[in-house]
Amino acid sequence: MRRSVRRPRLVAVAALVLACASIPPTASAEDPAGATEAGTSRASRADAAVPPRRYVALGDSFTAATGVPDPDPGGLVCTRSTSNYPSVLARSWPGTEVVDVSCGAADTTHMTKPQRPFGVKVPPQFDALTPDTDLVTIGIGGNDFGVFAALIFNCSQLAKTDRTGAPCRDANRKPGGGDRLRDRTDRTGKRLIKVVKGVQRRSPEARILLVSYPQLVPRRGTCAKLPLAKGDYAYSRGLNGRLNAVIRRAAGRTGAEYVNVARASRGHDVCSADPWVNGKDNTGEAIFYHPFAVEQAAVAGLIRAKIAKPPQSPSGPSASNRSKPDSSRVGTPSCSALSALEPAFSPSTT
Repeated sequence: MRRSVRRPRLVAVAALVLACASIPPTASAEDPAGATEAGTSRASRADAAVPPRRYVALGDSFTAATGVPDPDPGGLVCTRSTSNYPSVLARSWPGTEVVDVSCGAADTTHMTKPQRPFGVKVPPQFDALTPDTDLVTIGIGGNDFGVFAALIFNCSQLAKTDRTGAPCRDANRKPGGGDRLRDRTDRTGKRLIKVVKGVQRRSPEARILLVSYPQLVPRRGTCAKLPLAKGDYAYSRGLNGRLNAVIRRAAGRTGAEYVNVARASRGHDVCSADPWVNGKDNTGEAIFYHPFAVEQAAVAGLIRAKIAKPPQSPSGPSASNRSKPDSSRVGTPSCSALSALEPAFSPSTT
């Protein structure tokens, strides 16, 4: 197996990062009516039957899997785990070059600008893209404009002032109507479109997958592991759903494909009997409000299932511009579509 990871010259890092927490999803917004899982036509049916030659993973801590054992020695400053979904995919694709540049606390600006976790300069994630890259996953957006931090940290603090009301929702109401966090989430959608277009320019042959965020908040009920005010559960779930809807729309408008982690993680919220995301306490299995290894395995399964099928609709340059499948790869086993089992966040840059 060839697996490379781009990284700066590392400094020993003794502390675990407070990376960024995911937004809770909404029942209605997570799967908006009329949305389509559009895909690029840059791969033919024959291409879809084999693993990629070169796979680049872009993303934040929900891709890096902050706090999930074991730490990746090549990605300590970015708090990457050897059990994150790019690593899981690398082990199942021994002939694929996997370049994982995901980094805790990353937002969309770090696709083209350096990031400085722990004061160490990390190159822009787009530096990993090359013309011969044929698969790119993008798991980003929750940290833009401070949405995750506001939902998890600010909302939990406000809950102490009013346990039964909706103090977080009330604090984010705009004087003239509307909601500040919803507005920020909508602005993130425009950034995501630019991100996808940037990938298309740098890796024109790549199949591009936008990965959504998992469910954090239950459809009903409350729990101690998610200390929000009772009335803010629905508000938080709605914002998580809104972010996933924005991601899905960005995929549809650019010809990327949408990996629906929100749907796969239903029933696996923080309060469930089988959570895929950790609650408020740091554990040996994941940092607070971050995914467990089971969620990362689920995302890997969703991606394998997605690329095992041909893209659903054309986008970008004509599909005829894509090179023919390499005859030397005809004997390569096809990817198995695994059943879905399925994001990271940092308070300073969410």
